Amino acid sequence: MSTTTAEEAGRRVEEVLDRLAENGDAEASAAAEEVVRVLMEFYGSGIARVVELLGSPAARPPADPLGPLLADELVASLLNLHGLHPEDAPARIDRALSALPQPVENAGFDTATGVLRLRVTASTGCGCSGTQESVRQAAVDALACFAPEVTAVELETGAPREPALLQIGTRPSLAGADGRSSAAL
Repeated sequence: MSTTTAEEAGRRVEEVLDRLAENGDAEASAAAEEVVRVLMEFYGSGIARVVELLGSPAARPPADPLGPLLADELVASLLNLHGLHPEDAPARIDRALSALPQPVENAGFDTATGVLRLRVTASTGCGCSGTQESVRQAAVDALACFAPEVTAVELETGAPREPALLQIGTRPSLAGADGRSSAAL
């Protein structure tokens, strides 16, 4: 990765914007300027978040100096975007899943397809498909920041296992063929 100074980057952006303006396409020029503004806001928010996390009292003394940064969605997404995140995909997937309100278990990640299979580890309430969809969507949203290589999330569905029914009743009579109780024998 080459290092570009702020001055070089600014000069290159200005050159591109000037070329667009010279071509006379006001709409394209305005769109390009909007893209630059949005990216500047995004990166500015990320840098502000890094400063906030590193300057917070909770970050001092840092047992894990990167911990607060890696746990933050905005910072994690910037690190992933530039290939700078120090954790591997399984660790980032686990980090994203641990932040979900509904406990889920990683049932397997296919790196070739980007599909992550999840198993819900606790009752989702009524077991309705809407509830399951909200669990799946929460996972998709969290994974977008922490593990963008996950392109799809599938919930393993199976009939929920019911606990075995234990019936308690009176014990059947142990009377023998002659009508006497076996206890008396």
